[in-house]
Formats: sequence, structure tokens, C-alpha cells
Amino acid sequence: MISLISPSEVKKPTSIAIGSFDGLHAGHRKLIKSVVKENQYTPTIASFWPHPREVLYKETRLRLDLPDEKLPILEDLGIEQLVLIPFNEELSKLSPERFIKEILINQLQAKNISVGANFKFGFRRSGDINTIKKTIKDKDIKLKITPILEDKEGRISSSRIRNLLEKSDLKNAFKILNRPYSFNGKVVKGKGIGKTIGWPTANLEIDGRKFLPGEGVYAAWATIETSNHKIESIMNLGSQPTINPLLPSAVEVHLINRDIDLYGLNLTVEPIEKLRSQIKFENIDQLSNQIRKDRKNALRIFKNYKK
Repeated sequence: MISLISPSEVKKPTSIAIGSFDGLHAGHRKLIKSVVKENQYTPTIASFWPHPREVLYKETRLRLDLPDEKLPILEDLGIEQLVLIPFNEELSKLSPERFIKEILINQLQAKNISVGANFKFGFRRSGDINTIKKTIKDKDIKLKITPILEDKEGRISSSRIRNLLEKSDLKNAFKILNRPYSFNGKVVKGKGIGKTIGWPTANLEIDGRKFLPGEGVYAAWATIETSNHKIESIMNLGSQPTINPLLPSAVEVHLINRDIDLYGLNLTVEPIEKLRSQIKFENIDQLSNQIRKDRKNALRIFKNYKK
């Protein structure tokens, strides 16, 4: 199995690609191919953790994929280790040349370095591909540069995927990701209101660093950690305007035609299509009637999707 490790544990020498690789879209996969091709060295991905902007500017950077979510995808692509380089203010002050020598060459023993054409690094992002070329000029190290990948809609990027997810455009997000978008969380105790009106829901505790799609009600596949079977479900993402508009946003999942005790288990959710935006109903009966309609619409959608 692929390892999630620190630089001190790395298997050396390496064929390495550096970047955030958030979303692992087609552009990332092209870069990864050039790493795996040099198979006489350990195929490796290196990323900073936390994100540099979190450290330098105190920005919250939500991820399409958290590190442990990347592991099975990277393994399928032929990568053997994901190295998380701890990012702090001290590291941010390293010149690009020192970063290459101390981190890439000395610590990670890179024999092949693969980067995207727009790669920037080092103090104030002052380093680029020309810096790498100059620094490794007299060394037995290859540099491979992958051009920016575009389609008819423009540049393929993590930002573009986020924009699509914010708009609940899961179909086009899927095309760029080349895989379903999903997230997981532990099932925790809720108020039990859904059960009292005949629509029991699993309340999920989601990692606060995970990027979620736009608020609304979705048809979604749900997978319990103890099984690989995908279950037809309805997911509500956001506040609960009818129950209590003051409650924080939440993720609730109703398993269609299933009555399973999920407390304490992890549930993976794969939203496939937005059913509607959130609505504030006058009473619980109206809410229940709408959920019945949501269920009918979701079942119609599932007929067109393969598990």
C-alpha cells in the first residue's frame, strides 16, 4: 500500500513531482505519468502541509481531497509514496536554490523532478522552472516539465472544479476529475427529528478542511465503511430552515428503503445530482411531503446511473 510519510521516512532515491495535486485531475495525472515512467527510482509525490497560504496569510484552504483520500487514487496511478513536507515560516524563508538543494536533493534524493510549467516555489514564490534548470545543471538529475492542460472550456484546474461544485454542477466536475466527487464522515447523534416524521437521517461529522458542494438537497450514493455496496440516498447539505434556521450547516443523509443503525460508523457520500435548493416550509407536514417528492425524483435519477 502507498505510504503517507514525512521527508525523514522517504524511500530513496526518488522520481518526484511537487505540488498540491488537489483533485488529481487530468493535468495532475499527466504529470504523474512522467514520474512513474522513471521506475528505477521510487515514484513519489511531495506536497506541503498545511497549505502555504494557511501559514503565511491565515487563509482557510479547503481541499478537494484530504491527504488520506489521495492515497488509493495515487496508488492506482503507480505512485508509491506521498510525502507531506511540513510547511512553516522557517521553510517559507528558504530561497528557491536552498529548497532544491536541502529538500529535493539532500532529503528526498530526487533523480527525476517533474513539475508543471507554471510551478512557483521558494521565498515569495521567486523560484520557477528556470531556477530548477540552473540549480541542477551540473548534477545527474532530470527535469521534466508538463505543459498546462486545457480543454475547450479553458485551463483544467482545481479552482475550476471548485467553481463547478459550488454551482452543484457535479456532471462537469466529474468530467474534469475523471471520477466521482465524494466525501466521508462519522455518523453522530442528531436531534432525531427526521425519524419522528418518517425520514430518519444519518448526521455526518465532516473534516472541516474538506471542500463541499453548494448547499441543497441531492440524490447521492452512500457507502457504509463495512461494505462496498452503494445505497440510494437523499442528502441535505446546509442549514435546516424549517426545523431551526439558527442551527449551523450540516450534512444529513437519508438511506432510501433502508433502516440501518449507523451511529459511530463512517459513511462515504457521493452526490450525483442536485434535486432542489433549500426551502423553508410552514410546517413539518409540508417538509415531509417535499421529502416524499425528493425521494421519487431521486429514484428516477438513480435509474440512469451505474453504481
